Amino acid sequence: MLSDNKKMISSTLEDVKFSLELIKRRCKEITSCDDFLKDDEGLEKLDSISMRLIAIGEGFKNIDKLSQNKLLKNYPTIPWKQVKGIRDILSHHYFDLDAEIIFEICKNNIEELLHVTKQIIFDVGER
Repeated sequence: MLSDNKKMISSTLEDVKFSLELIKRRCKEITSCDDFLKDDEGLEKLDSISMRLIAIGEGFKNIDKLSQNKLLKNYPTIPWKQVKGIRDILSHHYFDLDAEIIFEICKNNIEELLHVTKQIIFDVGER
């Protein structure tokens, strides 16, 4: 991995980690998808989490480009196509946003993605 690419990958991974930790904090009080829809505060959380998911998807797309599609494939427990694809869905079909899907992502996927992101950060730093 070229030095400049390694720096850009590391920086992007740190940004992704920050976004994942932020999503985790914002989801803490959310117990069902209805919590996103019941009031303005819930809608703000839904919007902000969705924007962070877009950023995360874009970040991993950039990491793939910078590593010539070699880095992420070393972490097969994550469905990278879906992680990157959520960015496209949310960006291009925002008015079709499904609070239930965002809730499921928050409850079932964020923790594992954060764990793997931290592992990638460590591994990239070791190279």
